[in-house]
Amino acid sequence: MNLILDYLKSLQQNNNREWFQANKAHYDEARVNFEQLLSGIIAGITGFDTSIGIAEPKECIFRIYRDVRFSPNKLPYKNHFGAYIAQGGRKSMLPGYYIHIEPGASFAGGGMYQPDPVMLKKVRQEIYFNADEMHAIVNDTDFKRVFGSLSSEDSLKRPPRDFPKDFSHIHLLMHRSYIGSHHINDEAILAPEFSHNVSAIFKTLYPLNRFLRRAIEQ
Repeated sequence: MNLILDYLKSLQQNNNREWFQANKAHYDEARVNFEQLLSGIIAGITGFDTSIGIAEPKECIFRIYRDVRFSPNKLPYKNHFGAYIAQGGRKSMLPGYYIHIEPGASFAGGGMYQPDPVMLKKVRQEIYFNADEMHAIVNDTDFKRVFGSLSSEDSLKRPPRDFPKDFSHIHLLMHRSYIGSHHINDEAILAPEFSHNVSAIFKTLYPLNRFLRRAIEQ
């Protein structure tokens, strides 16, 4: 893992095509290390969540190349490695698990990030009819210890339409994304048991993903 962090630190300081091409072998080696890490994490996940199917690391990893066409930031490369572990890999819209390795800003989490309107309505309906279950999931002692709470980054300012405003758990319906996130420091990444620890983080997230998957499959 030290190889990955060292490469990303160098990339942050030299985010240009000339440096990237001159150090392509270093990138290839770091990516292989990341794939090996994912293999261990995926093996851990399948021990408690078989819904991800046969997830291949290469299918889960996001490209390091940035799409700069409509962005004011013209740096050509991402300064992190990221992967989404779910049935269908990185392109999946299903509930899953995300690992992000970036010096000083790594995290592990998952759930559903900005699902389409049809999926989002299904999730809200499932919460409405099973509010106590959802409330118990996000207020579970382990969930709160690891994730704190559901991310409210892109929540609605007002209750969604088609649901009563006086619903006792209306705050659970106001999310546009249903995700949990856990910060990971660089020291933890270098620990021999890092893969196991990330799998444990994801296991804490599993009840949320199970609830979300049930919602969208109905």
